[in-house]
Amino acid sequence: MDVFGSSGTRGVANEDITPAFVLQVVAAAGTVWEADRTAVAHDTRLTGRMLENAAVSGLQSVGCDVDRLGVIPTPGAQAYAASEATPAVMITASHNPPEYNGIKLIGPDGTELSVSELETVEEVFLSESDGVCSWRRTGSERRIENATQRYIDGVLDAVNREPIANADLTVALDPGHGAASLTSPQIFRELGCRVITVNAQPDGRFPGRDPEPVETNLSDLGRLVATSDADLGIAHDGDGDRAIFFDESGGYIEGDAALAALANAELEAENATVAAVNVSQRLVDVCDQTGTTLELTPIGSTYITSRIQQLHAEGIAVPIAGEGNGGIYFPEYSLARDGAYIGARFLSLIAEQPASELVEPFGGYHNVRLKIGYGSREERDAMLRAVETVSERADADRTTTDGVRLDYGDGWVLARPSGTEPVIRVYAEAHEKNRAEELASRLYDAACEARESV
Repeated sequence: MDVFGSSGTRGVANEDITPAFVLQVVAAAGTVWEADRTAVAHDTRLTGRMLENAAVSGLQSVGCDVDRLGVIPTPGAQAYAASEATPAVMITASHNPPEYNGIKLIGPDGTELSVSELETVEEVFLSESDGVCSWRRTGSERRIENATQRYIDGVLDAVNREPIANADLTVALDPGHGAASLTSPQIFRELGCRVITVNAQPDGRFPGRDPEPVETNLSDLGRLVATSDADLGIAHDGDGDRAIFFDESGGYIEGDAALAALANAELEAENATVAAVNVSQRLVDVCDQTGTTLELTPIGSTYITSRIQQLHAEGIAVPIAGEGNGGIYFPEYSLARDGAYIGARFLSLIAEQPASELVEPFGGYHNVRLKIGYGSREERDAMLRAVETVSERADADRTTTDGVRLDYGDGWVLARPSGTEPVIRVYAEAHEKNRAEELASRLYDAACEARESV
């Protein structure tokens, strides 16, 4: 797809993602949906309201009435769509830097559109055949004042609150100035936790840290946990659909370890779980131990939700699914990644034992994540050709579900183009840190050399 990547469409606001572009894409979506009513929401980015206005105009131009939800986490917009049986548009760039923004399209069941549905929207957009209506049939709009509270109440209603409240837990929370700044502090307090915060003021400039909840961006949270005697640190991304954790000593918990710990508590024989092709051996180990089938997809939430839906249609239970970046699904709750709900489920586990003890069985692996930017399609193609050449010569099992993954037995490495940024991402994992670094450097160095030769 030219317009939609692995999780919607994103780019630098007012350069790649302009109001005119948003209006046209969303008008195409409204044409495909043929819905009488739709919803539009945005995260805290400075360009969010501007692009929300464009999305509203695009929907109204094809005859859709619009519910404006304002600033709300993506899972909140998805919950609203599901409760009202209406499609929705979320203006967000999730974890991308502050200058980015984007469009995420949500179906009337609250799930992100499938690849085939996105392709249909893209065809309408590229053909410029959206169904612009006469002035008499243009849509109206209304503001939904209680959408945020409805989302908060929905999370709280879905959580077993008593064990968490009885544990008298202290949570250090870093919403990263994103949309969850308006919701997660209240959610965790109402779960019975003492909550202390950092970067909890909604601010689309993201002054405290970049929106991506990776270890290098979360040093303030680690220090807050260590100095406040907190039981857990929780960090979100810009639109609040991910959760990353710190243990009671202020130590960073790898997202793959958190996913493995949560999966270990959920999975049993004859279940299935779904993960992306960059899956950690930690989750593979859990599946082996529990007798669970592991299904792998290309990276991106759209692919994971589509595969979960297919398995459900086959009568196969999928209690948990997701990626090691903090985006985890609990399908019985919702087919949406929800950072607050993920945090609540992790709290229910540490009510029984400290976070460090909970994830200790899933240690023993070292991860390396690198990215190489490119400035042109020629550079990108040269980098991918170089990766392909190295992979073809490697003495490893080779998988090409999404990019190239090489499994060496004592570790693995994956290189793929990002679906949301102009970068090639390289992931590696091994028992030994230097082995993981060695595996990553083989593909990283080859890609860098190819870029410089263009």
